[in-house]
Amino acid sequence: MSYSFYIAQRLRLAGDNRQATPSLNIALAGIVLAFVVMLLSVAVVMGFKHEISGKIYQLDAHLKVSNAALGIDDTYATVNAEPIYKAIMADSGFMQSVASMSLIADQPAILKTDTDFQGIVYRGVDDGYDWHYLEENLVEGRVPVTADTADINEVLISRELAQKLRLKVGDHVYTYFILQKVKVRNAHIVGIVNNDFDNFDKAIIVGNVRLIQQINDWPADVGHYVAVNLDDVSQVENDAYRLYKLLAASTCATGNNTLHSVSNTQRNNQAFFAWLQMLDMNVVIILVLMAVVSGFTLIAALLMIVLERIRMIGMLKALGATNGGIRNIFICLTGKLIVRAMIWGNVIGLGLAMAQKWLHIVRLDPSAYYMPFVPIDLSPTAWLLLNAGFVVVSYLTLLAPSYIVSTIRPTATMRFE
Repeated sequence: MSYSFYIAQRLRLAGDNRQATPSLNIALAGIVLAFVVMLLSVAVVMGFKHEISGKIYQLDAHLKVSNAALGIDDTYATVNAEPIYKAIMADSGFMQSVASMSLIADQPAILKTDTDFQGIVYRGVDDGYDWHYLEENLVEGRVPVTADTADINEVLISRELAQKLRLKVGDHVYTYFILQKVKVRNAHIVGIVNNDFDNFDKAIIVGNVRLIQQINDWPADVGHYVAVNLDDVSQVENDAYRLYKLLAASTCATGNNTLHSVSNTQRNNQAFFAWLQMLDMNVVIILVLMAVVSGFTLIAALLMIVLERIRMIGMLKALGATNGGIRNIFICLTGKLIVRAMIWGNVIGLGLAMAQKWLHIVRLDPSAYYMPFVPIDLSPTAWLLLNAGFVVVSYLTLLAPSYIVSTIRPTATMRFE
């Protein structure tokens, strides 16, 4: 054991006093506050990213298979699901990663009551659709039954639409589809859902794809796109490319004249994912600012500790101690302050984070933030990296100011005393 570490272990932060000076207490409080702000910033941003990306992945298809010529004219606006299903199921390797597949058709429409109306998108789905997330967020009623023998007029609407049009479960509402001629259907509301996600809640109702097929005179296997949901979305871009190659090979093998395009959730919702990436920059700015605040506080604390031990520094130099050894004593001694600050910072920060996570103390406006409360998510890896980074930055911050020890001369310490 080096003498620097040995001496630092046996010294108190407050010098000869039993209690720490007010200045050291203020320094400790400042470092704790900076660490708490860092921890909560990371936890909140990770929570936002987890919650919002989770909503997007649940409400939108992970992979969308559509006609590659979409947009040329109405002839290319649809796909036949049967060859797509067959191609995917023929590849056992890719099929193992698939959670669900569903034929979907999105048709603009107008909901009209006796007193009001609202433009919406009628999303028709088949019986392969994954209802899990919508079932978790049901406010009232149930999800529509989409089996072949089910009532094709059953729909699920959002609580926002229900409140705006004054509708409830069991009501019927006229749905106008504007095609070459207007077609009207009497939708039967069987469920009301609340996702706290405006892009879905304000504009989309969910029903049976057979209704869209009926009003467009499409065959049973035709829709606008096939939604493929995956068990793991961490490699969604690679999976999209893999599916594209799989379908291209199947088209060549079968002689099918339809070329498919495959898009993923991130590409279809670029605005949201770009916003989430901007949150990362906000966290970096906060971490840098708090590191600067903590750094200045540590430097001030180091100088106070040094000033309280001027005589000790002179004695150690007179006994032959090197400047580097004495510097290490004070870096280790200030390290005690860092350890205390990190312990208190973790206790307070994690306590506040857990309180928010379970009690939802700080509330938000769902129309602006897509959720009713501040979300919290802090992985063990992120927590460990934050603590390790704080220690490293604190140590580097102390290196330059510790050179003040080299300016102190043994002959000057007596005059100082």
